[in-house]
Amino acid sequence: MAAPMSQADTDKAMGMAQQEMEYRVDLFTRMVQGCHEKCIDKRYKEADLNVGETSCVDRCTSKYWQVTGIVGQMLGAQGGFQ
Repeated sequence: MAAPMSQADTDKAMGMAQQEMEYRVDLFTRMVQGCHEKCIDKRYKEADLNVGETSCVDRCTSKYWQVTGIVGQMLGAQGGFQ
């Protein structure tokens, strides 16, 4: 059975979890803003996305996550942020 975590370890883990959550929210916000700007017509003509907009958003988000994964792997190989 593992020993209980000290208060300092708990605080550090909570800080890291908070930082990770902030990073994920920022990543998602940037992706939404970037893909919206790139794919969605500035003048809304319809309540729903048309086929071209839907396809563009799908490709844009896919590429965004793919690049994020590649960058994460590169940072992991280098030992993260220095």
